[in-house]
Amino acid sequence: MGKFRDIWNRDNDGKNAEKRSFIRYAIVATVIFLILVGFVNQNNIVRWVRAGAEIRRQDRLIEKYRKEIKDMDNQIHGLTTNKDSLEQYARENFGFTEPGDDVYRTD
Repeated sequence: MGKFRDIWNRDNDGKNAEKRSFIRYAIVATVIFLILVGFVNQNNIVRWVRAGAEIRRQDRLIEKYRKEIKDMDNQIHGLTTNKDSLEQYARENFGFTEPGDDVYRTD
């Protein structure tokens, strides 16, 4: 850290005045560039990080919905191929009954 502070001290320039002046200019220009690219520009780093987080969130949702679709496809296949499972589904979800069944209401 001591050498970095010495760069800003013009009393120590001596015969290396041009070289040290260029180094100061390069440091200032680099800091300004990093600030502009990192925070001020429309394509800044903050926006990139937020976009990356949004993409990861969307990918997780896509995987969740793919799993739900697969489960529903399996359920549809089961309901269309097996009459007993279709009847059981209709009874459980829609309150269907067969003639002679006792119906109990639990409202």
